[in-house]
Amino acid sequence: MNPSRKIIVCLCILKITTTAAFAQNPQTVISNGMLKARIYLPDAENGYYRATRFDWSGLNAEIVYGAHSYTGQWFEKYDPFLHDAVMGPVEAFSPIGFEDAAANGHFTTIGVGILEKPDSASYSPYRYYKIINPGKWKTEIKNSGVSFSQEIREKDYSYQYEKTETLLEGKPVMLLIHTLKNTGTREMETMVYDHNFFMIDSTVTSPAFEIIFTFPLKEKKEGSGLRDLAGILDNRIIIHRQFLKGEQVYTVLEGFDGQMKDYDIRIENQKTGAAIHITADRPLSKLVFWACATVVCPEPYIQLKLKPGETATWKISYEFYECRKTP
Repeated sequence: MNPSRKIIVCLCILKITTTAAFAQNPQTVISNGMLKARIYLPDAENGYYRATRFDWSGLNAEIVYGAHSYTGQWFEKYDPFLHDAVMGPVEAFSPIGFEDAAANGHFTTIGVGILEKPDSASYSPYRYYKIINPGKWKTEIKNSGVSFSQEIREKDYSYQYEKTETLLEGKPVMLLIHTLKNTGTREMETMVYDHNFFMIDSTVTSPAFEIIFTFPLKEKKEGSGLRDLAGILDNRIIIHRQFLKGEQVYTVLEGFDGQMKDYDIRIENQKTGAAIHITADRPLSKLVFWACATVVCPEPYIQLKLKPGETATWKISYEFYECRKTP
């Protein structure tokens, strides 16, 4: 075999191997003719994401509207057990029962399952915790939507969690519909937030981006802050300069008054014209902004408190649109 044919064969083998590995992760594609999303599905054995920080359901590997892409692999290293190996608008629930659990005891994270508390250290979302019980997951797929359900049966904190991702007919809108029922014997209290890992048109974070709210923003000094990379201008976060590899900002934002109308956020890429409008039917309980060179992430939180037998519902809407381009 001549050298050129050897190269071709090697490349073919590599492509087949890569494709086979990719196909091992359960996934589906949904579309309404205007909007398309590729979604990884929960799976304790072969799921793309099997870490313990984020809800396993609704991991959007791709969202495409027109000529624009909105998500993608923003991180360099991939490992299914890496805490942030996720893409798109993914959600995370704060742990339940962690403080009460002794070392080697158990606690609960909705959308993940029953986890082991290995020692007396404080909870860290960046740490992997052994999964004792991932619960019973079911998935129902339709052309323009996918529904997930997870059931956990445990002595104290049992629940039924349902999440449906639907692309609305005739509209460039993705709707996330949630239902959480406390089927256990103890009250459940948690905060859920959407990290919104938006990687818009694979554009480096730069002054082309604006993150727009409906109220004047105030920065609460926490974490690294906006530094010299970004700033606040009334109701907007503006980017001062292009982020370099490894640079990031993190801050808590204030100014909202606890009403549903404040859960209203726009992310605009004024270089490519791609934009997103995010709203929900619950008030904000906390608001964070995080960004690195590859993604911009407004992170809105919702507070949930359920007595045994109670059910909570909430909806988050993502409208994809074209914004005005600037030179």
